[in-house]
Parts: sequence; structure tokens; C-alpha cells
Amino acid sequence: MAGQGLQHRRRRVVVLFSLPFQGHLNPMLKLASLLAARGLGVTVLHTDFNAPDPTRHPAGLAFVPIHETLPGEATSPYSHILTKLLALNAACEAPFREVLASLLMRARHRDDDVACAVVDGQCYAARRRRARQEQLDEPVPDHDPLRVRDLIRVDGCDDDEHCSFITSVADAVRAAASGIVINTFDAIEASELTKLQSELSLPAFAVGPLHMLKFQAPPVEQSLHEPDRGCLPWLDTHPPRSVIYVSLGSLACGDRLVFDEMAWGLAASGVPFLWVVRPGLVITGSGDDDEAPPPPLPEGFEEETRGRGRIVKWAPQREVLAHASVGVFWTHCGWNSTLESVCEGVPMLVQPCFGDQMVTARYVTHEWGVGMEVGEVIERGKVAEAVAEVMVGEDGALMRERARHLKMEASAATGSAMDGLVRYILSL
Repeated sequence: MAGQGLQHRRRRVVVLFSLPFQGHLNPMLKLASLLAARGLGVTVLHTDFNAPDPTRHPAGLAFVPIHETLPGEATSPYSHILTKLLALNAACEAPFREVLASLLMRARHRDDDVACAVVDGQCYAARRRRARQEQLDEPVPDHDPLRVRDLIRVDGCDDDEHCSFITSVADAVRAAASGIVINTFDAIEASELTKLQSELSLPAFAVGPLHMLKFQAPPVEQSLHEPDRGCLPWLDTHPPRSVIYVSLGSLACGDRLVFDEMAWGLAASGVPFLWVVRPGLVITGSGDDDEAPPPPLPEGFEEETRGRGRIVKWAPQREVLAHASVGVFWTHCGWNSTLESVCEGVPMLVQPCFGDQMVTARYVTHEWGVGMEVGEVIERGKVAEAVAEVMVGEDGALMRERARHLKMEASAATGSAMDGLVRYILSL
């Protein structure tokens, strides 16, 4: 009995480590808060780059920097995402292992017992093959509704380097992981979760939607830009479902031509819009200063859309999507953005940029039926047609109804998977 009492007093600790990008940090910090609320000790390892502010998060979380040294390509807003990932992996591996080893050593001299580490692994399993142009619309065997063109990719990056990176991530999961934690829920990915558990022979915990679960002390959102809350009173002045919200996330960047075609497409649509035009959204070739001002709008655009549009550097996205006046979300299909849109019942206009966004976009449009594509080529006429169709067309009405049902499914998520995750951690 004495031994059982000692074991009971030992606190189980979970160590978490996320890539230093907004879309990765926020769900990881939400997971940290939920685990801490269930009695686990939680230590968040983090990079110095885009480091979270401990004072803005629940007191029960411990934050430990790994003090990495990053090359410029890891932090430049104009680097390809694969270049960033490769540079970050190379720079963070040694300091992460050193800090983790130090934590484990200190735990031996205290009453703490490190149960496991939860490490960022967005590309947990994927494969890519070289494809000719005529193969792009072929279905991927056993992965309906995906086509070859929807497979994870980063345009402009070397194929072999890309495949090597994804293979390394998948091999690491199979070799070292005890389980998979995913910010999703059964109603939208039940069959995918079953396949994942079968292929990896590991338990998979669908703990999402994380942002909708109840927190004792809600974690503060990690944001690279200060949200412009003035857009909320502006939305108040518009009728229900009349505004299109446009945001391509915190990392995507494109050329000036695409930006201009987006702008003139919005202008031609006649639809009121709230558009996030952040620093780094357009590749300027003038350096990698992420604090540079946002790109200038096309000449004459503001006069053409005066009184109908609002431009912000950043928006309080969850509040925007929950606003009654927002009818459609034009999105890059980052997973956090997609999940937030699903949970608010807002149909989507999709413009995936890189990585798993292609996969997510295909699910939005062809599996869940809550969105449509802007188009392979961003051209103002097609943009205007797509915006009008999804806002007021028959297809848009069908998408809105399906989105409403998905919102109900998301609201019914109970958080029971989180309880199962905690039980599993305590059993390790």
C-alpha cells in the first residue's frame, strides 16, 4: 500500500513541442491547457522564434525555450514552406533533444514522472509521386475523393527533397510514436481515422474541435499580427450572410498578379467584403522584413469599392466567422481556418496554397460539399462568378445547408476523446 501511495503522489507530466507557426502553436497551446485542466503537469517546449508569452497563458503551464539558432530561410516570410520546415527541423533537432534530456534528468530527482512528449507532426503519413500533366485528375487509389493534383505538395520545391522530408516524418511516427493526437472529430473524418489507426497500428485520438472545448482558463490566441477589432462594428452594419470574408492565413504569399486578380474579382462581384491584406502576403523581392507594410492595393480599387469593402492587416477570425453578416469564407484551407468555418456553419470558397491545404480543399468541396474552388488560375472574371455563385447561387444555398448540418455535428462533439487521451497518457 505504501508503494501505491508513492506512485499516486507522482505527478504525470506531458511535454509538448510545436512548430513556431501561428496555425501550429494555437491548437498545441489549447491542447496543453486542456491536459493541465485534467490534472496533468504540462511543459511546453518552444523555439525563441515566435515564442509564446507565458504571462498570457494559464499559470499551470511551464514554458521552456530550446534556444535554437535559425538560418534566414527558416524565418523569411518569402521562403517556401518546405524550405522553412527543413531548416527548422535541422536547427531544432539537437537543442530539442538536449532540453528534453535535461527535463527527464531533473524529473528523476523530483516527484514528476514524464509520461510522454507530444510533438508537432502535421505530415504524419503521406506520399507523392512524379506526375505528368495528363495524370493530375486521376484518382488516388484507396484515397477517395483525392486526385493526384490534390496530394500534399509545395510548388517550386524539389520533388526528391519533398518526398524525403515526408518519408522521414512518416518513418519517425511509425518508429517512435505511441499514439496520434489530431484536432478533428468523428463526424467529418471517421473513415480516415480508422484507416490511420489501421495503417500505423497506433491509437488515434480525435480531440477536436479544440477551440470549441470548455477551458477552465481559455488560452490566449498566439497571433503574429494584432487583430483589427474595428471590423466587427463594420460587420454590424450589414445584413445577415451578405459579406464575404477573405483571408489566406498567416504564411501564404503569392505574386502581384494573383493579388491584383483577387482584388478586381472582388470588385466585379458586387459583394461586400472583409479582406485580410497582411504584411508578406505579396512577394515583393525587397527583402524578408515581415514588418514591412501590407502590399498596396491596385490603383483605382478603393474608389471602385468605396463603401462596400474593408481592408485589415489581421482580423479576429473566430469572431468574424461567428458574425451573422458573414456568408462565405474565402480561405487557403489551412486546417484551423477550415475547422473554424465548419464549426460556424460558414460555406467556403477555397484557394489552397501549399502542403496539406490541397487535401483539405478537396474534402471541403467534394467530400463534405460545403465549398467550391476559386479556380486553378486566379482570374478576375472567374473570381467574380465564383463569389456570386457561392453567395447567392443555387449551389451556394446547398453548401450553406450542408454547412449548417456540419455545425450541428461539431457542436455535438463532447470532448470524450480528450478524456480517453488522458487515460492513455496515464497508462504509459
